[in-house]
Order: sequence, then C-alpha cells, then structure tokens
Amino acid sequence: MKQRSHFCSSLNSLKAITSMASSFPCSSVHNRAVPKALLCFCFAICYVLLSFCVSSVSGQAFACGSGSNASSFPFCDKSLPADARVADLVKRLTLQEKITFLVNSAGSVSRLGIPKYEWWSEALHGVSYVGPGTRFSSVVPGATSFPQPILTAASFNNSLFEAIGRVVSTEARAMYNVGLAGLTYWSPNINIFRDPRWGRGQETPGEDPLLTSNYGSGYVRGLQQTDSEDKNRLKVAACCKHYTAYDLDNWKGVDRYTFNAVVTKQDMDDTFQPPFKSCVLDGNVASVMCSYNKVNGIPTCADPNLLSGIIRGEWKLNGYIVTDCDSIDVYYKNQHYTKTPEEAAAKGILAGVDLDCGSFLGTYTEGAVKGGLVTEAAVDKAITNNFGTLMRLGFFDGDPSKQLYGNLGPKDVCTPQNQELARETARQGIVLLKNTPGSLPLSPTSIKSLAVIGPNGNATKTMIGNYEGTPCKYTTPLQGLTAVVPTTFVAGCPDVACGTAQVDDATKLAAAADATVLIVGENQSIETESHDRTDLYLPGQQTRLITEVAKASKGPVILVVMSGGGFDITFAKSDDKITSILWVGYPGEAGGAAISDVIFGFYNPSGRLPMTWYPQAYVDKVPMTNMNMRADPATGYPGRTYRFYTGPTVYAFGDGISYSTFNHRLVQAPKQVSIPLQEDHVCHSSSCQSLDVVEERCQNLAFDIHLGVKNVGKMSGSHTVLLYSSPPSVHNAPKKHLVGFEKVFLSSQGEALVKFNVDVCKHLGVVDELGNRKVALGDHTLHVGELKQTLSVRI
Repeated sequence: MKQRSHFCSSLNSLKAITSMASSFPCSSVHNRAVPKALLCFCFAICYVLLSFCVSSVSGQAFACGSGSNASSFPFCDKSLPADARVADLVKRLTLQEKITFLVNSAGSVSRLGIPKYEWWSEALHGVSYVGPGTRFSSVVPGATSFPQPILTAASFNNSLFEAIGRVVSTEARAMYNVGLAGLTYWSPNINIFRDPRWGRGQETPGEDPLLTSNYGSGYVRGLQQTDSEDKNRLKVAACCKHYTAYDLDNWKGVDRYTFNAVVTKQDMDDTFQPPFKSCVLDGNVASVMCSYNKVNGIPTCADPNLLSGIIRGEWKLNGYIVTDCDSIDVYYKNQHYTKTPEEAAAKGILAGVDLDCGSFLGTYTEGAVKGGLVTEAAVDKAITNNFGTLMRLGFFDGDPSKQLYGNLGPKDVCTPQNQELARETARQGIVLLKNTPGSLPLSPTSIKSLAVIGPNGNATKTMIGNYEGTPCKYTTPLQGLTAVVPTTFVAGCPDVACGTAQVDDATKLAAAADATVLIVGENQSIETESHDRTDLYLPGQQTRLITEVAKASKGPVILVVMSGGGFDITFAKSDDKITSILWVGYPGEAGGAAISDVIFGFYNPSGRLPMTWYPQAYVDKVPMTNMNMRADPATGYPGRTYRFYTGPTVYAFGDGISYSTFNHRLVQAPKQVSIPLQEDHVCHSSSCQSLDVVEERCQNLAFDIHLGVKNVGKMSGSHTVLLYSSPPSVHNAPKKHLVGFEKVFLSSQGEALVKFNVDVCKHLGVVDELGNRKVALGDHTLHVGELKQTLSVRI
C-alpha cells in the first residue's frame, strides 16, 4: 500500500508522467525507433497505471456511470420510480447473484456494471473505523469524535441530537466521495440502559424510553435527511439497533449469544419497544438490526412476529432489516434453534431478515432454496428492500461527484465548526452532582497551582469510548486545565484498574496545591461490548486514592468521574472534604477542554443524569438476567429505573445542579380533561379504570402547559426543564414518567416561557398487563421540580 501511494502521488500531472518516462520501456523504445505497435503498447501501460492511480484517489467505483454498458438499463434511469428501477434490477439477476446481495460484503455483477458494496459502517458518535466499510488514511486522517451517546443524552437537548447527526452524515458523505466510507451506518444504539452493569450502556441514551426515543429519532433525522426536494432520498442510511430487549453481554457466565430474555408483554410494550417504534415512525429510519438474544424463547432474527409482523407490518419500515453480525450462525450453532444451517437461513429470510452481517446467508441460502425451505421469491423480496435503500442513497445514479453531495471532500471533515460542536456537546452533557458553596467554579485568577490526580487525568482514547473513529485531535483533561492555570500531575494509579494506588506522591501534590481535581472512573477494559461489570464500585484502589488525597488537600477537591455507567460513590457524596462531584461520561475528543470550561466557570453546567445511580446493595440482590421492570413486593424485587425502582439511590435519574438557581411558575395548565365516549359505551354504566387508546377517541385530546422559568442566580446559563407525570395507580403503572423536556438559555435574572404540548393518549397513556395502551382515568400529577399540578382525566 505504501508503494502504491508513493507511486500514485508522483503521477499528479502529465509533467510528472513525462519525467518518470525514463524508468519505463516507453522512453528507450521511442529513442530506438522501434515498431509503432510496441510504442502504443507502452503508452497503454502508462495509461493503465495512471487510471489505477486516479481511481485510488477519486473515490470508489460506482454503478450506472455514463458510457457504461449498464447505463441504458431501466434500473439506471433516474426518471423512473425507484420501485420500478429496483424491480428491473432484481429480474436481471441469477439466483447465485441475488444471494451475493444478502450479505454485508455484497458481490459485484460486472455484466450489469454493479460494483462491490460494503454495507457495514458505523457512526455511533462520529464516523468510526469499526466495520470494514470505513477507514482513515492520509487523505482523511480523522473525523470529529463526539461524546458517547450516554453523555450527549444528558444534555436533554433535542436540537443537539439532530445537529450532531447532520455533522456526522456530512463527514461520512465527504469520506464516501474519496472512497473511504460507505453510505449505510449501523447506528444508533437505542437499547434501554436497564441495568447499570451493562458494558454497552455507554452507547445508549440512557434508561428512559422517551429520552431514548427522542435521541434515536433525532439523530436518525440528522443522519438521513437531505436537502433534496425528494423526501424519500437519503443522505446516509441509519440503523436502529439492537432489536429487542437486548441489554446483557457477558455477566457471570451468561452471554448474549445464548441469553433468553424473558419479558412480559407489558414491559415489552412500555419499555423496550417504544424507542424502536419511534425510530421507525418518527425518524423514518432506513434499517433496524435484530439482536443476538432470544426473547421469550425465539431468536429475534428468526421471529416473524417481531420482524415481519411489527417492524414491517405495524410500523411500515421503509428500508431493510439486518442481523447483528453472525446472528443467524449464532442461533444455529450456539442456540441450536434449527437442525441444519439451510433451515436457519430459511428461518431468517422468512422471518423478515433482508441482510446478513456475516457470510451465513451467502453460504446456505442456495441450498435452502433448492431444498424447498424458502422460495426464490422470498430472496427477491429481501434484496428488493436492500436495493431500494441503495436507490434512495443515489448508489445507482452514476458518478457521486455529480450528485447532491458530490462537492464534499476532506475539507469538510474536522472543520473548526464541527470540532466546536463536539466541545459544546460535552459541555452541555456534563453533570454537576455535588457542589459545596465556595467550591466550583474555580477562579482562573486566584488559583496559582492546581493538582491534577487520577488514572484518567491525561486520558486520550478513553474519552471517546467504543465504536470510535480516529478523532481530529485530543484535548486531554490535563491539557484543558493546564491551558487555564499552572498544573502538576500524577496518575496515582498505574492504570484505571488501579491494582495499587500510589498514594504518597498524590497526597504531597494535593497538600501543596490551591485546589485538586481528581479524575477517575473507567475505560473499555472495565465496561464495554462483551464485558459487563459485576459491581458498582470504582475499580481497584481508586476509592482509597480519592479518600487519602481529599484528606491531605488544603483547597477544594473536585472529583471528576469518567464512565458510561454509574457508581456507588456514597463515600464521596458524604465526604465533606470532597467539595464537588462531576460526571463527564466519555466526553469525546474535546472532553478535556469541556471539563475545564465547566470547572473554571466558562460554562454553567446544565446536564442531568440519564440513568439511575444505584447503591451496591441493589446489584447484590438483583441478577442481570431478571428482565422485569416492575417491583415485586412479594419477593423483595425492587424494580428497575426511576420509573419503577422502589429503593434508595446514590443519585437519581434527572439529577444535576447548576451554578445558578432557576425558579419555575405555572402560567397555564388545565385541571381537567374529558374524553368523549359514545352514549352506549360500557364505562357510562360501569366503573372503568382506563380506556383503550384508539385513534378516533384520541383526536384533539392535547393541551398546552406553559411554565415561567427565571434564572435568579448571578451567572447566565442553560436550564434543563423536565416535565413528569405520575399517573393513577392502575395497571401497575410507573411511579412517574417523563412527558417532555426542554433546554432554555437564560441570562442572570432573565425569564422565559417554556411550552409543552401534551397529548393525553401519547404522553399520559400507560400500558396494561396484556400490552395494550390505555388512558388511565383519574388524577394525574404533572410536575416540574417542586412545582405540581393535578390533572383530572374523566369521561
């Protein structure tokens, strides 16, 4: 590869080609007046070499190019409807050719001018090098690396979710145009962060279905929506994963490849499914990925009810369904769901799988067709969905440089604006959990020496988490803090695992400094895909390091926790010597600058926790394998997430404080809503706890809530307004659930009116024991902070 790059860089002009002629036979042949045929042959060789080099820098091969044999086929005719183009393409393929389009590394068909295509690219929080579809090179050495979604979600900022998606898709298109990326991205991860031990919780927007739904649909819109008048077109194609009830990787010998998630119909429909439903209906996502696990005994990638029935039938997915990588192989070999591989291939296709991440369908589908287990028509249906997505992306529209985003290139990746958005996202997500008066923000002028201590104090790659790409650059916490005041640094641990804390050096540093910042937490060796935690304590001797440093410090002590999941840090919460606590997630490439911005008061923190921080006693009694969301007093099971958990917390969902104080007042809200019913409805003559949610009944059942918000503090800043509802105690409903959220910026003493439009059926509904959506009759309590309003829902 290095030789090819060096050679090609030399052929950047005709002059360069001429100057190199002495090293080729052409020159000597010409000088000796050899036959014209040999001379032409030499020039042909030079032309081929030049063409080789041009193709290596101008982008990947493309279908339906002008002048190609295929350009006259109807599937290349952009004036035809997309479905007609796809149908024409499918009918031209042999069965063997069709099967090559059932796998992520899709084959080429030279007779039709169709090049190879790699479906697997990732963009969880920036263009990633995970997956074979994307790579970095000297042409594009890095891409903007945003915070992990768990921290972005903590911003509770809907417009930010979409803005990040737009930047990522622009950088993805720019890389596609120079042959470094694909058009199909298997992101975002919208599984519910059900258990704090889950290693992949960092990839998700947290534990709340509404927040996760808003994040997922917003990020997808940012990735997919184009500037084209044709709203069916895609900028890039997103994928919501992992469908469904997937939130265990490897815990105490139970792994995701064999785990059977036993889920009640009620929990399925009010916790696990809503983000996927929103992703399809609100985000119009182009793909959904089925997961490894079984749900109630059936592998998700072999379940016709979950795939064909719900995703494509009820939700009307406009796109393709893809397996998690090797999922069909997993349910054949690991779960022993079928007796033969051909049967496994047929099960997947018949259930609704269109694309296999892996080679299984490529290997066994032909045998399944010939064995009568699946028809060729079913294969046609699958690849029709795949080709339909590529049509929407412009893959069959010829030269990408002549299309809508053809002008994008390396100049559009890692722009100053994109990098600033990464920094702003981290700032908005950082959560201030504790702040003793007089501690934060630190004064940049009065602090003459700052001790920076901890295994994540000078973190680089740790800050970007997993499913990462090469970032534009890193600003470590130490670099961010050093840019403001003089610092001294000691890690205090050899690594994040902190098998042995080096307390003496750390305490000496803290005792001599005006203030101390302890930066601790985790990295991918502790929590990640295929690796769940077993406890909620800080790793190794980090707790000892923190306690001893705090004891020795002469000034304020700021504890900074870098992680995906929460911890039992009760010791720090109750330690008066630890004056402030910040949770910073995995804050992305600009994380160090954002941490410094908050610590020194250049930014007023406004993030809120998107997940509950439980005490260790919780995980001592609750196995990860128990999928039940609701508490069970009979067994002592405490339930999960803020909506159902009945026990004590270290920090609660939605916790987070500011350097300012914000007051709320109710300006407008109804006290009663009446639901119209037909005169002969049974609830007129009998007492009813709830009513079925049906479209005709729910029309015009929305109302507005207006809240006045005032910043009574001395510092300007953003404020996160969280509106909750506590429904009547029917159908084992949640204690409370999030109805809406808004981010509002207020200067000191500034006021604003925040408006929520509440749909009774959508926002105040509950799910009954059979999975049916209901409107609970009776008194609902709407609340923001300490402000409460009772709303009576009647017939």
